Amino acid sequence: MYGYKKNTTFLTFSILIILILPTIVFGECTCDEEDEDRNKEKALKYKIAALISILVASAIGVCIPLLGKFIPALGPEKNIFFVIKSFAAGVILATGFIHVLPDAFKNLTSPCLKEHPWRDFPFTGFVAMCTAMGTLMVDTYATSYFQRSHFNQGQIEATDIEKEAERHEGHVHLHTHATHGHAHGAVSSNEYSSELLRHRVISQVLELGIVVHSVIIGISLGASESPKTIKPLVAALTFHQFFEGMGLGSCITQAKFKMQAVAIMGLFFALTTPIGIGIGIGITNVYDENSPTALIVEGVFNAASAGILIYMALVDLLAADFMHPRMQQNGRLQLGANASLLLGAGCMSLLAKWA
Repeated sequence: MYGYKKNTTFLTFSILIILILPTIVFGECTCDEEDEDRNKEKALKYKIAALISILVASAIGVCIPLLGKFIPALGPEKNIFFVIKSFAAGVILATGFIHVLPDAFKNLTSPCLKEHPWRDFPFTGFVAMCTAMGTLMVDTYATSYFQRSHFNQGQIEATDIEKEAERHEGHVHLHTHATHGHAHGAVSSNEYSSELLRHRVISQVLELGIVVHSVIIGISLGASESPKTIKPLVAALTFHQFFEGMGLGSCITQAKFKMQAVAIMGLFFALTTPIGIGIGIGITNVYDENSPTALIVEGVFNAASAGILIYMALVDLLAADFMHPRMQQNGRLQLGANASLLLGAGCMSLLAKWA
């Protein structure tokens, strides 16, 4: 019941971001838009193609790691899963450093913004840093809080069993073994629940970071009327969302959510960018990407998203897996994971040439 409420809260917050974002980027324009290569009808065809291809690629990407539930070879306990997850972590790391953070710098240092205060202080780095630290705090406090809650619940259950056993006089030997066995079971259960909870926190925070970025790029693409700009973005963003989906899917797999929650999270990720494109198409006539409001909102959201993605990739994905005893004791797995990490980061970095 708690997991359902938590997922509902998370999705509600994310949907609010999607609905609020376009309404606060309308408006005043201080820099003239470049009117080169404007063709509304041709651009719309590319946008529809982008919407469909990104939707399909996102769904396939997020589903591949989830197939481990049905294909044993792709399960979280297999070495191949570590290799796939390393590739996905490289993709997410490159997304933060190469795609999102530079966009945030570009927005918040735009000549369309007033010199004071936007040129007086490095807001982009500051927002990214604060978001990364905020993610750390959410990560640690949420995990420790629910660890304590689960441990206290386990103690109450153990006490109840002991009291029940004490009522049966003359069964001292049986009672001793029963409570002793339960104590070991409770410790094992607590350790498993703690790890599971951590994976759930990671997957939800990661999805939040990806969703914020995906909405922004979707709106930007949908609002553009330049076929020359949109055409290369179709393929680039399709691969971009496919790789990001693999990263998110890997985390969702380890979180072991119920099938309903898995379906909701996967579907929500797959729909986010297409929804952003749809919103962008709808607000084409009133949206101005060079207005100060649009630049500030997009810049701050991109910087925040970059902080989340970079923290999650380095701390929760790479550090956790690369320091895992299984990885440390297997040289071939280390080599494969490092090669996969470099390949994922390299592929995503290459896409920055077009996206």
